[in-house]
Amino acid sequence: MSSNPNRIEFHSAIASLINQFIQEKRACGYKYDEAWSVLKRLDSFLCNTALKQIALPEKIILQWAEKQSNETVSTQQRRICFIRQLARFMVRLDYPAYIIPANFGARRSFAFSPYIFTRKEIRKLIHAADKIKPHPKSSMRHLIMPEIFRLLYGCGFRLNEVLSLRVGDVDLMQGVITVREAKFGKDRLVPPALDIVERLQVYAKRLEKDSLEKRTDDSFFFPSDTQTAWSSSGIYNIFRKLLLQCGIPHGGRGKGPRVHDLRHAFAVHRLIQWHEEGADLNAKMPLLIAYLGHQDFTGTQKYLHLTAELFPNLTARMNKQFGGVIPKGR
Repeated sequence: MSSNPNRIEFHSAIASLINQFIQEKRACGYKYDEAWSVLKRLDSFLCNTALKQIALPEKIILQWAEKQSNETVSTQQRRICFIRQLARFMVRLDYPAYIIPANFGARRSFAFSPYIFTRKEIRKLIHAADKIKPHPKSSMRHLIMPEIFRLLYGCGFRLNEVLSLRVGDVDLMQGVITVREAKFGKDRLVPPALDIVERLQVYAKRLEKDSLEKRTDDSFFFPSDTQTAWSSSGIYNIFRKLLLQCGIPHGGRGKGPRVHDLRHAFAVHRLIQWHEEGADLNAKMPLLIAYLGHQDFTGTQKYLHLTAELFPNLTARMNKQFGGVIPKGR
């Protein structure tokens, strides 16, 4: 389960600057939820060095930036990115700090290769989630997991969007979910399908009845046994077990299928369904863009590429019908 970033304390020589840095970022509208955990690790690392002055020396920072044996290139680069931002903040305040060069370390691969579940695989996954049993350390997971996985696929939510939902964000009378401060810092309204709303109504009543504490608008809609948010790693572990039960092969950590691929499957399946219904794809695309929380067409265009790659025969028919709305591959 997740920790509360507001309770984290820093103890190194630059502790006060780390706090100032996080406050500034959040004042600018950034959540910075992942960054504080990285900065806490840096703080602990600095406490074990001989650093006494308020500074980030090159030798120490390069040692910190080295790739760890158990981390991916992507994780290393995100870690470096946060420290680079902190160093720039310190330099701006006239403190000595080494700024790690942009070309430091191995480069991330941005190849877009998600796993697109078939509709049959989705049905098997949901069915397996419905059979989850309570656990001594997670007494409500049998109630929570079926709804989380339905929202991930049924609405194309990002995992952190679902885990961050509060009771006040889920209007089960109007059938609208409010995603607060999503990926691009904006709220968005998402109306789930009626059958999902009805399930959530049953879920909310059951949780209200079984909860040991009174649930308020600020309570997590999907709480852990300690009333905090579920961690993404906790959901990932359950997801891996569901894949195994369903006989869906997994390529290993970082190779997928990933939980996020449920979002990709939602988008591709929606495009296919619109085509099968004879809908005007040009008119429907803005709806998909808004529903997924993308800033513009560019973010959603990758799903047209995916459809083209996975369903070449369908793509030919769609191009004929909609005037080449599917972009050509590279």
